[in-house]
Amino acid sequence: MLDVLVIAAHPDDAELSMGGTISRMLEDGLRVGILDLTDGEPTPLGSPAIRQRETAAATAALGIEWRENLGLPNRRLRATLTARAALAGVIRRTRPRWLFTHYWVDAHPDHNAACRLVEAARFWAKLTKSDLPGDPWHPERIYHFWSVHLKTLPRPAFVVDITATRDRKHAAIACYTSQFPDTAAAPTVPQRVAAGDAWWGSMIGTRAGEPFACREPIGLRGFGDLR
Repeated sequence: MLDVLVIAAHPDDAELSMGGTISRMLEDGLRVGILDLTDGEPTPLGSPAIRQRETAAATAALGIEWRENLGLPNRRLRATLTARAALAGVIRRTRPRWLFTHYWVDAHPDHNAACRLVEAARFWAKLTKSDLPGDPWHPERIYHFWSVHLKTLPRPAFVVDITATRDRKHAAIACYTSQFPDTAAAPTVPQRVAAGDAWWGSMIGTRAGEPFACREPIGLRGFGDLR
């Protein structure tokens, strides 16, 4: 059903971390879905209803046709057996080739838990003789995106050129007005993300880029795309 499933702890994490890459994937004809693990609430200016409206607007801005929420608790996200089974069920239902989720070291506990949960659910999704719904499925790779909460600079496995899609990314981010109000002190989160996009782009000789990590080796069939 899907080529790519992006699994994020909160609504807006996917847009902030890889909105440009998602747009590029869609332009390339890939079937991309986003699964938010929690509703992201409570927050100072948000509510579940507000976040639903903002998420719907951001989803439309990116052009995503498949997006769901797993309904796990915000601020208390844990890689429990129950959560693992629920996520493995989604993986078996959507059958993605690749998973994208949070980097495995982060200042946000929910992001760390999301990474552990995705890695465990990927393994469970392939199991036979289980009570999980659907047929066994094992995504080929898990790739990890960066988070604005991380104040260190890990080395990525690759950086995607998002020069042509960064405007769409930032239009999606702008939909989350409760999270990134105009009254916030500068540099705002969107401004920091834009600066990061420009810096990573400069590392590969483009105007904007998004970095990704992978615990497993990445194979190449040719050298045409190496920069």
